[in-house]
Amino acid sequence: MSLLFSPLTLRSVTLPNRIAVSPMCQYSVAKEDGVPTDWHLVHLGSRAVGGAGLVIAEATAVVPEGRISPQDTGIWNDEQVEAWQRITSFIKEHGSVPGIQLAHAGRKAIGDWVPVAPTTEPFPGGNQPEKITNHTGIVKAFVEGAIRALAAGFEVLEIHAAHGYLLHEYYSPLTNEGSLEERIAVPVEVTAAVRAAVGPEVPVIVRISGTDWVEGGWTADDSVVLATALKAAGADLIDVSSGGNTAQAEIPIGPGYQVPLAEAVRRKADVPTGAVGLITEAKQAEQVLDDGAADLVLLARELLRDPYWPLHAAQQLGVEVRAPRQYARAF
Repeated sequence: MSLLFSPLTLRSVTLPNRIAVSPMCQYSVAKEDGVPTDWHLVHLGSRAVGGAGLVIAEATAVVPEGRISPQDTGIWNDEQVEAWQRITSFIKEHGSVPGIQLAHAGRKAIGDWVPVAPTTEPFPGGNQPEKITNHTGIVKAFVEGAIRALAAGFEVLEIHAAHGYLLHEYYSPLTNEGSLEERIAVPVEVTAAVRAAVGPEVPVIVRISGTDWVEGGWTADDSVVLATALKAAGADLIDVSSGGNTAQAEIPIGPGYQVPLAEAVRRKADVPTGAVGLITEAKQAEQVLDDGAADLVLLARELLRDPYWPLHAAQQLGVEVRAPRQYARAF
């Protein structure tokens, strides 16, 4: 029996398989109002038609100044909620679970506004941020974004705490001062507040950067401490990526290069994990799960190249293909 095509239950939600569409920014909101468009419907909807168990929408800003770019999607007002509803409805209609990545870009925001961060040091090439002295508003924005996301029809919430964006900036020693416990406090508080706001039935996952890949930066061992605290705060799964908080990192990119980070968190923090990063082959994805390195496999570029990768993977692994009736002749 294929683990890749076995269900995964997170609280009240059961994913039909363990293939997830990793959040991928599309930079396609031409009106710069945060409202998702037909592009997002087709982009996300086609991955649901293609058989992914979980389809996670791109980094979606909880406040306007939290966008990575002016062309990003948002979840800070009712117009955005309404536009997301037809997208989540389509995803569910085709047997997938809609998820959303709640995000704040911090100092990496590029727009006609002043970015904010726990530091005044800009990211290389970016604008100088204003230092946050009171994070209460940040926590409130994530909570309100989570509530709106549920109203929009999303069933899984991912808190973005990776890739050098705001919550990563809080816990990385490259961009914040204090002890490890002090630096992880805000991401943990955000997670606990979101959990309290959405109740016990909604899956909440957190994406972290497992390492900064530089001397003196965030480490894999630090990630185990953070993941343990996030689990206690109500996180159901830790989506382990890496990097993004410095332009000087030397990253040993190769097939499955981040899988060991997910495995370390899973084994040492005793929490379910998602593995992501140059996972491209069906047997490779199956092996990640079979080895116990992760509970969920997230694909990004490979699903851009082939939205129907899950259907092809099922054929390769000898699993019954559940293609849409409209496409049955092809499979």
